[in-house]
Amino acid sequence: MSDPRPTLTPTEDARPPVADTAPEAARARLVGALLWMLRLGPFLILVIMIAVLAGLSPVFFTPGNLGNVLTQSAAIAILAMGQLLVILTRGIDLSVGSTLALSAVVGALVYAETNSGFATILAMLFAGAMVGAVNGFGYVYGRLPHPFIITLATLSIARGLALGLAGGQPVSGMPEIVTTMGGGSAAWLASWFPNAAFLVAGVAIVVTLMLRNLVWGRWIYAVGGSPEGARRLGVPRNGVIVSVYIMSGLLAGVAAIVTAGRLNAGSPTFGQLAELDAIAAVVIGGASFLGGRGNVGNALIGALMIGVIRNGMNLLNVEAFLQLIVIGVVIVLAVESDVIRTRLEARFRVLKAAAA
Repeated sequence: MSDPRPTLTPTEDARPPVADTAPEAARARLVGALLWMLRLGPFLILVIMIAVLAGLSPVFFTPGNLGNVLTQSAAIAILAMGQLLVILTRGIDLSVGSTLALSAVVGALVYAETNSGFATILAMLFAGAMVGAVNGFGYVYGRLPHPFIITLATLSIARGLALGLAGGQPVSGMPEIVTTMGGGSAAWLASWFPNAAFLVAGVAIVVTLMLRNLVWGRWIYAVGGSPEGARRLGVPRNGVIVSVYIMSGLLAGVAAIVTAGRLNAGSPTFGQLAELDAIAAVVIGGASFLGGRGNVGNALIGALMIGVIRNGMNLLNVEAFLQLIVIGVVIVLAVESDVIRTRLEARFRVLKAAAA
């Protein structure tokens, strides 16, 4: 009898048919392109803003005004880099504006007593780091539910100390090294280019190297990305969190050098609402409040965007209240873009797996 079972020719395959992966691959490419555009979003928006403002105001793109933008953005950029470190660990530092004011007042008082530029700078940095240490240790070892609480408290305390030490009035006088760093220009390069931009660049390089090349930097991303996972891997979570708040306070002291040098004084009113500008710069730059995402370059772009918005609106005689509204809208759009990016990344991973 003949075998009733069908025979397969050499060209036939007994395996079940495999679904065509071409559509998934095409969708993966599309989602990847959208992700690329979202990641470049802050830079592209900045370029568009500069082009639009240059067209609306003939003064905007002049060397002198560009120098003003860089000078006015310098302190916010430095604060934003400190705020970035905190936000990477799922935290927030509301005290940086008040810390800036306290550091500037302490520096002015020390200079009045010692007439020493070195002592003045050291005092400003020390004052900032001490406020940061209070924030870090208070949050971690005080077992507070969120850093919002301790940093909101030190926002008020530092501002009160600055007012008390200064007697409610600006303290005039800063050493030449501070006025040169904060208010001088690089005449050897261009008379309009501020020295503060070099200070910002130096801080950016140091912070970037720390995040990329040191184990401490990897720990920061690990703590923010998955606190429980970092704990299981043996990452010293408490030490990392304390260190980022100290760094945030220290950089507020550096920002105080820029501000006090530009105005040749230390004032208890310095840095009002600067904490909101710093947070806005980091968020506009694409960092996530969920932690573990963000970089120095985008934080600097966010700070520059805020400076460009304010400068351009001043040139166009836009009312101050409208400036606040515009910055608020930009922040909302930046946060929403982060939400969209998170969803697209999840979708991209699924499509890549399906196309593999």
